[in-house]
Amino acid sequence: MSEPSDGASRERDKPWIFRTYAGHSTAHDSNALYRKNLAKGQTGLSVAFDLPTQTGYDSDHALAKGEVGKVGVPISHLGDMRALFEHIPLGEMNTSMTINATAAWLLALYVALADEQGIARGTLQGTTQNDIIKEYLSRGTHVFPPAPSMRLTKDVILFTTREMPKWNPINVCSYHLQEAGATPVQELAFALATAIAVLDTVQASDAVEPGAFGEVVGRISFFVNAGLRFITELCKMRAFAELWDEITAERYGVNDPKQRLFRYGVQVNSLGLTEQQPENNVTRILIEMLAVTLSKNARARAVQLPAWNEALGLPRPWDQQWSLRMQQILAYETDLLEYGDIFDGSPAIAAKVERLKREAKEELAHIAALGGAVAAVERGYMKQQLVESNTRRIEAIERGEQTVVGVNRFVESEPSPLAGAADSIVTVSPQAEAEQIERLKAWRAARDQQTVAAALKELRAAARENRNIMPASIDCAKAGVTTGEWGFALRESFGEYRAPTGVGRAPRNDTVGLDDLRADVDRVSRRLGRRLKFVLGKPGLDGHSNGAEQIAVRARDAGMDVIYEGIRLTPAEIVEAARKQGAHVVGLSILSGSHVPLVKDVVARMKTAGLDGVPVVVGGIIPPEDAQALQQAGVAAVYTPKDFELNRIMADIVRIVDRTAA
Repeated sequence: MSEPSDGASRERDKPWIFRTYAGHSTAHDSNALYRKNLAKGQTGLSVAFDLPTQTGYDSDHALAKGEVGKVGVPISHLGDMRALFEHIPLGEMNTSMTINATAAWLLALYVALADEQGIARGTLQGTTQNDIIKEYLSRGTHVFPPAPSMRLTKDVILFTTREMPKWNPINVCSYHLQEAGATPVQELAFALATAIAVLDTVQASDAVEPGAFGEVVGRISFFVNAGLRFITELCKMRAFAELWDEITAERYGVNDPKQRLFRYGVQVNSLGLTEQQPENNVTRILIEMLAVTLSKNARARAVQLPAWNEALGLPRPWDQQWSLRMQQILAYETDLLEYGDIFDGSPAIAAKVERLKREAKEELAHIAALGGAVAAVERGYMKQQLVESNTRRIEAIERGEQTVVGVNRFVESEPSPLAGAADSIVTVSPQAEAEQIERLKAWRAARDQQTVAAALKELRAAARENRNIMPASIDCAKAGVTTGEWGFALRESFGEYRAPTGVGRAPRNDTVGLDDLRADVDRVSRRLGRRLKFVLGKPGLDGHSNGAEQIAVRARDAGMDVIYEGIRLTPAEIVEAARKQGAHVVGLSILSGSHVPLVKDVVARMKTAGLDGVPVVVGGIIPPEDAQALQQAGVAAVYTPKDFELNRIMADIVRIVDRTAA
């Protein structure tokens, strides 16, 4: 190919890896979806696991009720992993697994399956997300305290560096930080602080052979987010690349430029997807993709895009296909991959990148002064910063300072033929959970119990003796150990952890537009004889707490007495808190799709406890038919993502309490 006269590169660059984030119901159903997507031109897999799998529970555990197969695929043992990858050649596939607290276990199952199929470990390509710090901050699927969690992360890194050199053992994940409200500077600083904490932990272990630390650094990858502020997001990616190059060279002495490359995958912003006029989300997704693909020097290595209707529920295969085709059209129909970096030499881009780098370095220095990322998590600093920045974002939308088309501006709309169509989202059948539990019981009955017991004994010993957890975990996988058995064996050694909520007790003084609302809260509180008490809980395993945190903050600022203890509470614990605290209203937040069984459980328990006079309000991604079912079950009000005006929700709650107390 001759040199083009317009400055195009000599040959076309290879496109990034095309992925869709998928998995639900059962391993068999998810396998069918994966093979269908691969046939459509997807070039890598991105596996979504259900919440019991992510938090180390078997599908038949009490906490798993209603959660099995809802936000991902249930994987309880090696048999499930076999079904998930049936007829998919592991030696040829690039597999990304969004798994964190139980990353060592899911990787062990993957390796055990590869061993079973005679596939050399050194040929396996893919990624385990394995970033536990952001779980404490934004996504909530953590299990163990920070120190043992970092040890598990380190064990996976050391094992893969030695035995799986093509595998990325960690995706330092800023994606969920932005979903929790992080500013670009916070996203840069918090993610890089996490990477530093991980590498420092590996370095301090003295388990890396001399001269091999560059290999460890070279396998660290990132998973980022891109929002709609196109120029800022593009500059953020260039800043990421430059800062990582500086950190790996200066802090860790890595000399090989290839090992200092900022390698990242991306899913663009889901926080900004709207339930109102959801067809607008197609435009949003496309623009956000451009921010991580147009700049060659900071281009993503892999891209997965949400579907237009994810603010409504679980997308269908056709919806995911639409997002996949966006990537393919950009890569194959445009001339983007024929050129070098089209932003090099731009003064505006260079100035923005430098500003982001400077502010991120200042934040990194502050985190370092606190003792590093782990200490900043334990002290609640980073979580509080995210809650506050998300509060500012929501208030800007409420006041109209930040335009969201179809939500707070240009709201006049024709009925959507897409959103209004029958079966516009996927609904996971309750039968899928029952069938998964039956298969799990059959698996337990068919295995050799002595082999299982011996494998678990060795796992406990490895945990206790600070040996790398991976060999014992792989032996457990081959012996037939289940996800819950692995999880509870490590809980015995490590314990469990409840992360700080980031929601303070004192109301803010700078909140505007609350005078009338505060007056109403005061009036109703006088009628009640004490301050209006709002108990807010997240039942089940859903750890996406951003909405609950913002409700708690706004209720507090409105003058209510708010009790919010964080994520993963059982219905029994929420009802007991309502009884003990003398709640005037109970709020439930569920985004995992398990709202119907969990809310009904809470309502039934409240009735049994003599609290049926206390109103219950619910928020989440709840289809209209489910909202109607919940209201018929006794729920006073249901809120979905379209209800973005928090002051209106607060006013509703005050009226509901006032009416109930009449």
